[in-house]
Amino acid sequence: MPDKIALVTGAGGFIGHHLVSYLVAHGHKVRGVDIKAPEYEASKAHEFALLDLRLPGNCEKAVAGVDEVYHLAADMGGIGYITSSHAAITLHNTLINVNMVKSAREAEVKRFLFSSSACIYPQYLQHKPDVTPLREDDAFPADPEEGYGLEKLYMEKMCQYFTEDWGFPTRTVRFHNVYGPLGTYDGGREKAPAAICRKVALAADGAAIEIWGDGQQTRSFMHVDDCVEGIFRIMRSDYDRPLNLGTDELVSVDQLVDMVAGIAGKRIVKQHDRSRPQGVRGRNSDNSRLREVLGWEPGILLKDGLKPTYRWIAEMLARKAEAPQVQAAE
Repeated sequence: MPDKIALVTGAGGFIGHHLVSYLVAHGHKVRGVDIKAPEYEASKAHEFALLDLRLPGNCEKAVAGVDEVYHLAADMGGIGYITSSHAAITLHNTLINVNMVKSAREAEVKRFLFSSSACIYPQYLQHKPDVTPLREDDAFPADPEEGYGLEKLYMEKMCQYFTEDWGFPTRTVRFHNVYGPLGTYDGGREKAPAAICRKVALAADGAAIEIWGDGQQTRSFMHVDDCVEGIFRIMRSDYDRPLNLGTDELVSVDQLVDMVAGIAGKRIVKQHDRSRPQGVRGRNSDNSRLREVLGWEPGILLKDGLKPTYRWIAEMLARKAEAPQVQAAE
């Protein structure tokens, strides 16, 4: 068994589950921790513990005997969820983050990686669809996404202070939108690519689907395979300040719908609902510093990464439709 033990928190979630598989494939012994097990397939972690990391004692159990911590656990979801749950998200994630970094330092963990978000970037820089790519130094003066973005920015600074004041080695990665197979695609917490894949898969050829906002809002989207490769490289690097991890391939939501419809071979009519949350008007990643630090950046094009993602979601929906329906007894 490999000597190095890596802890992945949030190992029951989308990115965490993929990261566990990546680390195991690269020879690490992995402990996965989450409040829930992975939904779509069994974890490859050597051990998996169901723990509520809002509780300090559970964080102490999670970090016991590990060498590195990949801290991905968070209360989060798509734009509908994060714009309607400010109190819960801020409370839950503050408890999780503070308890985890404190416990990791006290356990003398060798390195601690925190998964932050592009939601920390100022909203005043994201008012136009043709947005200027966001640089790491743009975080201040601060005006982050309410709730989720604010608590992420606070934890970034906490990691910085733990490193500067106490010499505790931390790494911080700012995720831009991540998509791919084995992720949530319904229920209200799914992100835009998964939601659109679901809607297109369920629609008949020539049918209409609902698009939140006017469809002109822009984003960049990173495939989860690139994401976990980037996480691993950032953890191995000597750079201890926040780094963007995303692509700089900017597309509008309408363009994203067109891509998915093309993969599905369907004609889709877009019905825009401007009353629904759509987030900032534009967000894109400036990868200059990532390239400088790592000599690498995500390389999977959106049109290529969407194909397996759509196929997986369409297959899951087909299985649900074929499953026998359980009826209540009369």
